[in-house]
Amino acid sequence: MTAPAALAPLKEPVFRGLWFAWLAANMTMWMNDVAAAWLMTTLTTSPVLVALVQTASTLPVFLLGLPSGAMADILDRRRYFAATQLWVSVNALLLAGLSLAGLLSAPVLLLLTFSNGIGLAMRWPVFAAIVPQVVGRTELPAALALNGIAMNLSRVIGPVLAGTLLAAWSPAAVFVVNTVLAGVAFGLILRWKSVPRTSTLPGERFFGAMRAGLNYALQSPRLRIILLRIFLFFLQSTALMALLPLVARTLHGGGAGTFTVMLSCLGAGAIVAALYFPRWRTRFNRDQFVFAGTAVHGTLSCLIVLVPEIWIALPAMVVIGMAWISVANSLTVAAQVAMPNWVRARGMSIYQMGLMGGAAAGSVLWGQVAEHLGVRDAVLAAAAFGALVLLITRRWTVEGGTDIDFSPASARSAPEPAYEVGAEEGPVMVTLEYQIDPARAGDFAMVMQRTRRARLRQGALSWGLFRDVAVPGRYIEYFVDENWVEHQRRLERFTAFDAGLRDERLAFHLGAAPPVLRRYVADSAAPPAGSLI
Repeated sequence: MTAPAALAPLKEPVFRGLWFAWLAANMTMWMNDVAAAWLMTTLTTSPVLVALVQTASTLPVFLLGLPSGAMADILDRRRYFAATQLWVSVNALLLAGLSLAGLLSAPVLLLLTFSNGIGLAMRWPVFAAIVPQVVGRTELPAALALNGIAMNLSRVIGPVLAGTLLAAWSPAAVFVVNTVLAGVAFGLILRWKSVPRTSTLPGERFFGAMRAGLNYALQSPRLRIILLRIFLFFLQSTALMALLPLVARTLHGGGAGTFTVMLSCLGAGAIVAALYFPRWRTRFNRDQFVFAGTAVHGTLSCLIVLVPEIWIALPAMVVIGMAWISVANSLTVAAQVAMPNWVRARGMSIYQMGLMGGAAAGSVLWGQVAEHLGVRDAVLAAAAFGALVLLITRRWTVEGGTDIDFSPASARSAPEPAYEVGAEEGPVMVTLEYQIDPARAGDFAMVMQRTRRARLRQGALSWGLFRDVAVPGRYIEYFVDENWVEHQRRLERFTAFDAGLRDERLAFHLGAAPPVLRRYVADSAAPPAGSLI
């Protein structure tokens, strides 16, 4: 059995406490959704208002994904994580109090459901960024798999507990228990003593942090592939989940509880797969997990709708759960190791938006297909789409060879200007002069293209490379930072990967002295560009 290896991160007290906090927090999410949906059916007969409960719960993820990631990167993550959980706890307390007092109306319930969704949207990126800080690089896949177990355990336990409380008492009882669990999660988060990030520079500005996060994603070829793969996988796989209540009704012998049992089988399969990940990873890489998981998911989805028997559907759902978490976990690990710590929360929020965007688009797409062609044909079409995606993207690797080393490294010495430069003065232009062998110009250009992406990922606004027409082999590289403090911040973001790329550039440079480096700050007294004065 590989369970001990799969559970190894739980030996770390910090991760164990955060994991239980994550489990409790996700249980409150599922319990709140179940209770709110049921309560809305007692407050109104409008199908639109009932459907809006799900919209109110998920819409904040799309609206606040990137802003929440930016805040998690520029604020103290422990305090920010605690603040998001406090938001959810207060929201649960309001729901419980108003429900017990009989003051909940349909609009108020929607408002508080939306407010709860805000807390959830703000919480996920910071937790995703915290995990690599509290576990070692070798244990990161197992830690992320354990987070998947927490999600699937909460998906099984939360609705069952909520349903029991609804049957025995009322929605108010669910909200009361929710308040207690949210408070427990808040207390566990407060016990975590994080190591504060040290910097002599002022914190990043909110909109600048969002721009830097988007720019990093755009300039990282590996992250772009991961984002596209997670979007396409959820676009395809959501067909079965979105139509599962209707699929359950079509099974021979299926009844009211079939849908719940199928969901439980899905969660059980995900948990089993997570426990066996350490063994499987010694034999398969992430690309193989993604390919096999997508193929198995599509194949067994077809089997369920083509042979509508419960005795086939339930074990198939177990294997589908294993395939689903294999793909999701592999892509999540790939995303985590494709980013340095300074931008991780922003990057993971963009990853979450890609995931949720694929799920939302898939629900709409396959729902429309089912409306016109039927549930069975919609699931079959989704599986065929998944096979086509595998064929088209077979060369798009998420493994990328060895993982990039983003550990901090030393850049050139910090700039020491001859006169005082204000933090907000800028833009700042940096130039480097290279003298290379003209016969190696092609290879140098390839390295400089990689350098361009690296400079832009670090926060540069623009980049260029110029060739001297008078001196063969002489090149000038330039890049522009927003202001003086952003220039210093880019130096703080220097990693071992950047150091290796610097060594590759220097290998082309001729002469004992390094390339000449100059820094220029825009003169505020000069007329603006394009002025006739």
